Amino acid sequence: MEPRTWIEPVVAAAQLASAFFDTGLLLVVKNYYNQTNSSSLASSDHDTEAAQQKAISNFYIIYKLVDGLTPLLSAYGLAKLGDLKNRKISICVPLAGYLLSRILLLLLILLEWPIEVMYGAAVLHGLTGGYTTYWASVMALGSQNSSESRRSLRLIVIELIYGIAGFVGSVASGHLFLSFHLTYQHGTVLVSSSVALYAFCLIYSLFVLRVPKPRSSPLAAPSSNMDHSESKLADEEDSIFHEPFMMVPSKLIIVMLFMGAIMYDVAVAGAMDVLPLFLLKEPLSWGPEYIGYANAAGYLIFITSFLGVLVFSKFLKDTTMIVMGIVSFSAGILIMAFVRQTYLFYIARAVMLFALIPLTTIRSLLSKQVKGSSYGKVFVLLQLSLVITGAVTLTAYNKIYQNTLGWFSGFCFLLSCGVGCLSLIPIRYIFETVSFLLKVVCMCVWIAKNI
Repeated sequence: MEPRTWIEPVVAAAQLASAFFDTGLLLVVKNYYNQTNSSSLASSDHDTEAAQQKAISNFYIIYKLVDGLTPLLSAYGLAKLGDLKNRKISICVPLAGYLLSRILLLLLILLEWPIEVMYGAAVLHGLTGGYTTYWASVMALGSQNSSESRRSLRLIVIELIYGIAGFVGSVASGHLFLSFHLTYQHGTVLVSSSVALYAFCLIYSLFVLRVPKPRSSPLAAPSSNMDHSESKLADEEDSIFHEPFMMVPSKLIIVMLFMGAIMYDVAVAGAMDVLPLFLLKEPLSWGPEYIGYANAAGYLIFITSFLGVLVFSKFLKDTTMIVMGIVSFSAGILIMAFVRQTYLFYIARAVMLFALIPLTTIRSLLSKQVKGSSYGKVFVLLQLSLVITGAVTLTAYNKIYQNTLGWFSGFCFLLSCGVGCLSLIPIRYIFETVSFLLKVVCMCVWIAKNI
């Protein structure tokens, strides 16, 4: 009997560490450019804030591009190695990169290095696989140790652990940043805590985590990712429908799932890239505590999305749940475009309560289309696709935000709403069209065999 795999402690500790790091980096960057602009500009407060917003935005454009694109050099190789040898490889190597890159931020604070050091940290993080390899491997491990019927629930449970840890980390991070520091060096304790947590994750993964060897599994019939009635039909008439379903293009379904995932990720990533900047500027002008609360509100979506999958998976198709999540996000980000007061921000976040469901469910559907020994490669290819489009999105959204800052700062959120609505097309209509065509092909084969 294969050992039980418990990846949850790593997911929880790593996300807690990530929440500390994200808040710490944002506020360290803000303080750095605040000091730089204050010393170099003798102008109005409005001009200083605009210069600070642009400087922070430009820093994140470069940082996230480097951090997102460098995994292209190593992610697929690490994922393939994890599939063939041991999935610990594709989990531990990225965690080592996380640890080293976070140590660099700590040294930056303590030694007062220039903020550009973080570009080097992003390179180090990316070359070791980064989030792309790490999260793809976690999802592959979760898929490998779950049945098809409960896979969506298994993956959303992992996302739930991720979200709860992020929520706790976000609530605590703002207070840690301000309340615990060495002399004038804000963020020391916060980033040190992040480093310690990543060290725990690496040690746990190396010496405690038990990972079963990758095993091949039969290719799942495409009917399994449609809905429960289609699955029953395939079971009842296996001798009739097996061959057509194996011949009909499961690759086409995979392509459509990739298209829907990419379009939805563009909408989400673009909005989330500019949201921290939006919160730092007037009229909100939030400080560390409120930034932490804002991040925590975002992580609550992991809990509500988990509850959504837990309840709705019993009587809704996977595609219907994906559509529900896309609509939830699009409506919430539309409200976010017009946020000018604190309570409106939380209303917008509340409307996004099912926004996590689409990507998690898409991963579940993808895993049902490939062999178990290929989970890592498929998930990392999806993640790399999201990274490449995310890099373009990051640059485009930040530039759009800069150019619309004085006109309407919520324009990027309106754009995300539109792209989110467009992502419904490949998921809902084309997917169901293929489902219909599959039924037609199967019926034709059945008629031909019985004439």
